[in-house]
Amino acid sequence: MSDEVARIFEEGNFDEIVGVAPDASAPAGHTSAIENFIDEANFDEQGYLRLNPDVAASIGQGAFASGYQHYVLHGFREGRDVPHAINLPRNRLLRAAALATPAATSSAETPFNVEAVLASSTGAIFIVGWIDDTASALESLRISNPSWQIVLDATSMIRIRRGDVENALGRQVVHRFGFIGFVYTDQTLENAGTLLIQATFANAGHVQSQTACRPTSEVELRNILLTRLADADFHGNPGVERIACLDGGMGSQIVAFNRAITRRLVANPYMERFGPPGRRLRGSIVVALYGRAEYLHAQNALYSGLPGIEDYEFIYVSNSPELGETLMREAKIGSYIYDIAQTVMVLPGNAGFGAANNVALAAARSDRILNVNPDVFPRDPAWAAKHTQLIDSGADGTRLFGVPLYYDDGSLMHGGMYFEADEAISIVGDGFSRRRMLRVEHYGKGAPPEGTPYMRARPVPAVTGAFISSNRSWFEKLGGFTEDFVFGHYEDADLCLKSLEQGVPSWLQDIRLWHFEGKGSTRLPPHEGGSIVNRWLFSRRWDDMLARDMLGASPANPYFIEEL
Repeated sequence: MSDEVARIFEEGNFDEIVGVAPDASAPAGHTSAIENFIDEANFDEQGYLRLNPDVAASIGQGAFASGYQHYVLHGFREGRDVPHAINLPRNRLLRAAALATPAATSSAETPFNVEAVLASSTGAIFIVGWIDDTASALESLRISNPSWQIVLDATSMIRIRRGDVENALGRQVVHRFGFIGFVYTDQTLENAGTLLIQATFANAGHVQSQTACRPTSEVELRNILLTRLADADFHGNPGVERIACLDGGMGSQIVAFNRAITRRLVANPYMERFGPPGRRLRGSIVVALYGRAEYLHAQNALYSGLPGIEDYEFIYVSNSPELGETLMREAKIGSYIYDIAQTVMVLPGNAGFGAANNVALAAARSDRILNVNPDVFPRDPAWAAKHTQLIDSGADGTRLFGVPLYYDDGSLMHGGMYFEADEAISIVGDGFSRRRMLRVEHYGKGAPPEGTPYMRARPVPAVTGAFISSNRSWFEKLGGFTEDFVFGHYEDADLCLKSLEQGVPSWLQDIRLWHFEGKGSTRLPPHEGGSIVNRWLFSRRWDDMLARDMLGASPANPYFIEEL
């Protein structure tokens, strides 16, 4: 070695390496940049020697004191393979020029295919493909262009079964060849263009591919991701595995991405008011609409003219902007015909059940919030008068409550909700683990309409979001519906548990309505993926609390010990 290089290593002035002429053995055209240099704390000594056996032999002969000494003096400038050469923070965007490309194994040796990379301008990146990593497990995927780069850790990706790949490779083995990666950076992505995708294996080998990035909107990317999740195949029970696979980090990334979309969608709703102004109101009936405009007219007709309804206003929040004009016209006509006060708020996209109900607070003109599904209608003609009388009475359980709901055949649909846990087996590597997943059940579901105990007033673990009446100040103190859930599912149970944490259980009060369950909106494939994320999120958030004394139809929690 030259005296100059020896001095640099001895003094630790590694920045000077950039100014040192490359070794004659360096590849033609190879250049180095000090920002690509790996410091000793992040250097994998044994991995470097494994990849460079000639260096190990030189150390044995006394030519170098360590692999790191060789890397500093020669290996860095020669572009030697370094294990985990991408020693960068994982799962976050880096504003830096692409690192030097590591030597890639032959594609014939390691079949690897990136089928699509999608990116939104707000920093969401989605990648899907497959790789044969049966010889050495996939460790990371690096996605880069000249402007930015990101390294996805394999533990944060979803590995799925790909029957088409198994057939193409002739590999009928229990192995998840497919991968889905997603990260939300909340940073502007520019110049996506052609991306270099580098896969790194546990044995420090590499394989790479170039793929064109397709720019897309946030909403389209979310829908594609959720549809892929809903369709994903696994060895074992797909229903369990789709939830378990979110633990590695994907679930949190989807929740953060959806929350950002939701906040932008509700930031500036369009709003118009109709009907008689200046009336003292006792309650605001909030209805979130999606895909179906006809329910506004139906509710106008069936709620109007009933005793006490004159004390209430309707607030319709549309998650479908294409329905805006129709809803405005129907609301104007309905207000004239039925003499009811109502407001229509139109969002620029589907913000979901929770956010749509929360945004209505800005328009509400009363101290009572009634969150009602579009497919809920009066069964008791005096329901509104009874509701007002109940609130005025100061009876127990009026801060937050639900009501009995009935199917169109007359049987009971809802007499309060309780929680159950499914103990399921999940595949982990070559073994198994038990997994607990929470779900909600309805008291009295399918029971005859009369002669059952499920309609009487009492505290219950939760009530359905198809009808929730709450004191406005209490609803606001709880933060309204949690907007982390995707589209809609579990927000109602989550709200009730937030209230219970504050010492106020939800109640069931005997005011009866119809619920044509599932008829109020159109369900699409992305909604199935959203339900998977929501069950994962609800289970992770509330498992510890519910496991203590809240599971089953007769939970041991002191609030609910009374037998039906």
